[in-house]
Amino acid sequence: MIALPVILLLLGFPVFLVLLGASVAVLVFFSNDPATIIHQQMFGSVTKFALLAVPFFIFAGEMMSRGGVSIRLINWVGSIVGGVRGALPMTVVGTATVFGAISGSTAATVAAVGTLTYDPLRAKGYDEKFASGLLTSSGAIANIIPPSIAMILYAYAAETSVVDLFAAGILPGLLLAACFGTYIYWYARRHNIRESEKVSWAGFIAATKSGAWALGAPVIVLGGIYSGVFAPTEAAGIACVYAIFVTVCIYREATWKDLFDVAANSVYLTAQIFLIVAFAGVYSWLLTVSGAAQGAIDLIEGLNVSPWMLLLVINVFLLLVGTVLDTASAILVLTPLLANIASALGIDLVHFGIIVVMNLSIGTFTPPFGLNIFVGQAVFKVPLSSLYPGLVPFILISIGVLLVVTYLPGLSLSILQFI
Repeated sequence: MIALPVILLLLGFPVFLVLLGASVAVLVFFSNDPATIIHQQMFGSVTKFALLAVPFFIFAGEMMSRGGVSIRLINWVGSIVGGVRGALPMTVVGTATVFGAISGSTAATVAAVGTLTYDPLRAKGYDEKFASGLLTSSGAIANIIPPSIAMILYAYAAETSVVDLFAAGILPGLLLAACFGTYIYWYARRHNIRESEKVSWAGFIAATKSGAWALGAPVIVLGGIYSGVFAPTEAAGIACVYAIFVTVCIYREATWKDLFDVAANSVYLTAQIFLIVAFAGVYSWLLTVSGAAQGAIDLIEGLNVSPWMLLLVINVFLLLVGTVLDTASAILVLTPLLANIASALGIDLVHFGIIVVMNLSIGTFTPPFGLNIFVGQAVFKVPLSSLYPGLVPFILISIGVLLVVTYLPGLSLSILQFI
């Protein structure tokens, strides 16, 4: 159950076939269970109410990215940071944070924000390495700031609360954005880059009026969840309706044809994720019934490893996994095992969920195979020889924030007492 998946991955098989192949091999050669258990576990894995939020948030995020929301968010954030050194790249980070609260998708955030800001960054004097590295890494904030598709998948796999995870991700996400902003300010001072924009109340009010409908999306979604008006899955459905209304009826920058194109793309992405969910469910069930999961727990407990050492090992492991596996696959395959180990050592599963999501979010922009790297290269048309070095400072900053979040659980959990 360990060797075969690794071999299949190295041979280049898709993740869902890796999981299916390993599961079938175990059932045929090492188990007396009937083959029909595969179908039962597959369908049992995807018939979870919480998973309905995934296609809804995918649809809402892509609809917003096409319908003029991105440029209005950029203008609004820009009206706040204004004439501060590094104002434009700080605007990028701020916009990625706000857009992440709408889309919950790292790739969508990189594409939506990067398309509009890469050329202006270059025109302001930021070199190719910095601009591409900033935009590619900033999209990862969308995985941490709620609502997050990654957190929904973790909550499903670890059988914990989506609402608690959403709340726990707020402060870590804002801390990561703040650390990116601090580095940007230092970089702008070091290279003596000055933007000419000025902050004014008139400009802020105008940008707020223009972007009010865009800003309303996270307010309605998160406000409704935390006030108890609706559940996360219901909030995702409301986000879809709101996205259609704003982009088609208010901003009029998306058409009904765009609506069907977005729906088709959302179906395609949802099918990819749910295939992995289905086969990961079979694989996780086999890990449990075979005793592999309990064996791993017993092994670690027998080593008398302290929780802080275990978390360090898990961090290193997940950082490496995140560079070669997409976030959804990694969460669905590894969470059932890792969550059991963390729980056995007394680590809060909500706090552990933030650690897992942050690790895999960093992996999305870590060479060689981070998903956002390929998105950034396609959008910005920069060679990897420029993109990789530009990512290094942001990777180091993110790892530093990850360690703070890992060893200061109060940063994630303190906000739970207010919801």
